[in-house]
Amino acid sequence: IIENNEIKLAKVYGADEHTLFNVASLTKPITSIVTLKLIDDKRWNLDEPIFHYWTDPDVKNDSFAKKLTTRLLLSHQSGFPNWRSEDSSQILEFHFEPGTKYSYSGEGFEYLRHALEKKFHESLQQIAYTNLFKKVGMNQTHFGWTDQASRALYAVPNDTNGLPIPGDPKKIINAADWLVTTIDDYTKFAAYVINGAGISKELFATMISPQVPINKGTYTESMGLGWAVMRGLPDDEYLLMHTGHDEGVNTVVILLPKSGRGIVILTNCENGKKVIFKLLKKVLQIPGLVP
Repeated sequence: IIENNEIKLAKVYGADEHTLFNVASLTKPITSIVTLKLIDDKRWNLDEPIFHYWTDPDVKNDSFAKKLTTRLLLSHQSGFPNWRSEDSSQILEFHFEPGTKYSYSGEGFEYLRHALEKKFHESLQQIAYTNLFKKVGMNQTHFGWTDQASRALYAVPNDTNGLPIPGDPKKIINAADWLVTTIDDYTKFAAYVINGAGISKELFATMISPQVPINKGTYTESMGLGWAVMRGLPDDEYLLMHTGHDEGVNTVVILLPKSGRGIVILTNCENGKKVIFKLLKKVLQIPGLVP
């Protein structure tokens, strides 16, 4: 829990405080902030065509590949499916012209990772450590599992009956999924973002600006750069949000930068959404935010 721009509480229930969680798609905000910091340092360009650095072999003959930019990838306007494995062809294909509408895509973030790694000749882990993790003090955070981490600290995912789901933690670096971290580290990151994310006010304003509409519910919701943005909250507040789900994992981060509040919830259970909804209602008390 974050209040007044500072961490008020960072606690683990039922496990060690150093417990390592797979945070699923809460990986994406990390990748987004790392990229924005490179943009702020004039080492990367938000609207430069990605093909200058990377083109996936599956789409090398598709003209749409030349339309991809970091802005479109971070705001889920790539035209890609969430994962190519979900398509019957099992290859990466455009479902629509980039920049014409919103469609959530982990492939878009992986596409960005390949481009970053090609340009800087470093892994995303190395880029993130230099530009974010080291600065924020996120000493227990890594893209994917490492052999240096203790399996005794791993938050094993559980099914709806509370039984462990078989399988080893994934070791591959993925820009969209499987960031391994602690509640302490990720809450440090959340507070860092609330306090400006270490980027210029102009770029922060771009990050929270609506890039493409998602849907209209109680509040107007759109996609910014790496974050869902909700406006029209009481007291003219706005909200940044991202959720995560893998099998046996449910996570969420919600930030209210104007009032300096935020919450990070990591659960290692398929039933985790029930806990998340209860906590959001109790802690944030924003009518209509959750079912």
